[in-house]
Order: sequence, then structure tokens, then C-alpha cells
Amino acid sequence: MKKIEFLKDMYNDSYYPTFLVDKLKRLLQEIVLYLEEAERTLEEVQTKLDEIILKTNDLQEEFWDNNSEIETVARDSIATTVEEILDYFEIELDLEEALRERDW
Repeated sequence: MKKIEFLKDMYNDSYYPTFLVDKLKRLLQEIVLYLEEAERTLEEVQTKLDEIILKTNDLQEEFWDNNSEIETVARDSIATTVEEILDYFEIELDLEEALRERDW
């Protein structure tokens, strides 16, 4: 199986502080660990994704405090990573629905 590349574009752009990208990566790794534990229903996966995305929203202020923000490149990088996770685990969940709790 293809390896998941977490937040590749954010790591490749110095606009995003590495320590904050690392925080985002750890949040996204939570969903991977959750999916590895057991088989989940779509509703359970969505609930976990909602939780992770809400935590991601909470990081926005910390990005601002560090002269950065979750903007176009970051949004795309997060969405691409979530899509890779869903594909890796063969989860048939619409990406827009998966990210429905985002405020970025």
C-alpha cells in the first residue's frame, strides 16, 4: 500500500512553523491510529474526523501568533492528507463531508 504523506506541502513551505505542522500531523495521526484499532462504521469515522478537525480549527490562533495561518496551501495540504488516509483505509466518505467541521 502507498504510504501516507502527512502535510507534505506545509512541511515544504517555511511560511508554516514546523512545530505547528507537527501538531497538525499528530492530530491527523490520531485518525490513523483510530482506524488501525478496529473496523469502524462511516458514522464512527465521521465523528472522529469531526473531533480532529475541531482541534485543527483551534490551532488557527496559534498559527496567527506565529505569523502564519491556515490558508490555501494549508487547507489543500490538510485535505490531501485526509483524502490519502481515507483512500489508504478504503473508506468511502466524501471529502467535503469528512472536513465539514472546518472553519478554514
